[in-house]
Amino acid sequence: MKLDHVLTEIDNINRQDPNSVEHNGESAPKELIYGHQMSECLKAHWPDASEYLQIAVRAQHIKRWHIPRADYPLGKAGYLAWRKALGEFHATTTAQIMRDNGYSDEESENVAAILRKEKLKKNPDTQTLEDVACLVFLQHYFEGFAAKHSEEKIISILQKTWRKMSAKGHEIALTYQLPQHLATLVEKALS
Repeated sequence: MKLDHVLTEIDNINRQDPNSVEHNGESAPKELIYGHQMSECLKAHWPDASEYLQIAVRAQHIKRWHIPRADYPLGKAGYLAWRKALGEFHATTTAQIMRDNGYSDEESENVAAILRKEKLKKNPDTQTLEDVACLVFLQHYFEGFAAKHSEEKIISILQKTWRKMSAKGHEIALTYQLPQHLATLVEKALS
């Protein structure tokens, strides 16, 4: 099946990530784990997602280490330029994998547009990708992020994250059982 071949190829690329994380007591490639967390979240909350969305979700950070943040200036403008370059890289890389596995140019471009986050709030697949990314952040990365930043910055990031999410994303996020200090930050951000 084409979908399985594409997902396997994305995983094989992400297995090469030189950055690792602790996962189930072992060291594992960071973006491989992230891709699987994204797919698990999608499957749990959007079980009828199209194969295009399944591909986009898994490829959200494909080979992310290829474009280091350090290659861009410090500050918001540098960060946004880096994110835009990453989005384009993820989109181009994934579209090529899809074409190599028998998907049409139109199908490949559809997924590329989702990965570039085009028409957020208007394209349901783009919105779902954003929701999944925000939910995975809250569930798996928020605690580590919060430990490194000021309360003011954390609240600002939470507010920006919340604005990007759909009503369904909000509903799901509010069911998460966060540690009390993180739940308090979320309450402050949403008040």
